[in-house]
Amino acid sequence: MTDSVPAASAPSTSSTVRVSDRFVAYVHQVCASTQARAALRRGLGLPVERCNYLHRYLVPWLRDHDDQHHHDVRRAYYAVASLIAARPRSARDATPDESASISWYERSNLGASLGQAVAKGVLKENSAESALHLMVRQSSDAVHPGLPALVRQLLVGGIAVDWAVLLEDLAWWNRSRDRIATRWLESYFRAAGGTTDPAPSDSAEEND
Repeated sequence: MTDSVPAASAPSTSSTVRVSDRFVAYVHQVCASTQARAALRRGLGLPVERCNYLHRYLVPWLRDHDDQHHHDVRRAYYAVASLIAARPRSARDATPDESASISWYERSNLGASLGQAVAKGVLKENSAESALHLMVRQSSDAVHPGLPALVRQLLVGGIAVDWAVLLEDLAWWNRSRDRIATRWLESYFRAAGGTTDPAPSDSAEEND
């Protein structure tokens, strides 16, 4: 018996569901096949032009559901499909969250996930904040290669990633980076907690 799935048969979902959520559901369906999951995983951190093994699964879906000709949009889809396929077993076995039922603006973005990782001790505050500040200054071409390692750290630590939100943020990154970056930073500091006391260097300067 071969381990295979249809190349691009999107699940039948209501038209009121966001396209990004429909795509995430489709990729989860595809990843039920070990062979397909391995193919999608080969696109980790790569531009679309080097993702030859992913086209079979993603080109037909994009043709039917979104703008397949916009470079940033296409790369976002390929990136998120690869990240979902590369989840560690602990994340694959976790109970699916119900984020799609929450108001879109209340759903966690990558900044919130990083903040949760700090709050739970999965990531150190300095490293998480540095990574976030670096990302928000970069173009999507620089952001994409670093996502696999960062996302894996979150997932291994039990921190959920809202794939649909990440997909839309990546698709719009080069066109609305400042808006998305602000949202990530605000979400990070809300989730990470921390102190409102002045930094030690501030007191030192005053004493001088």
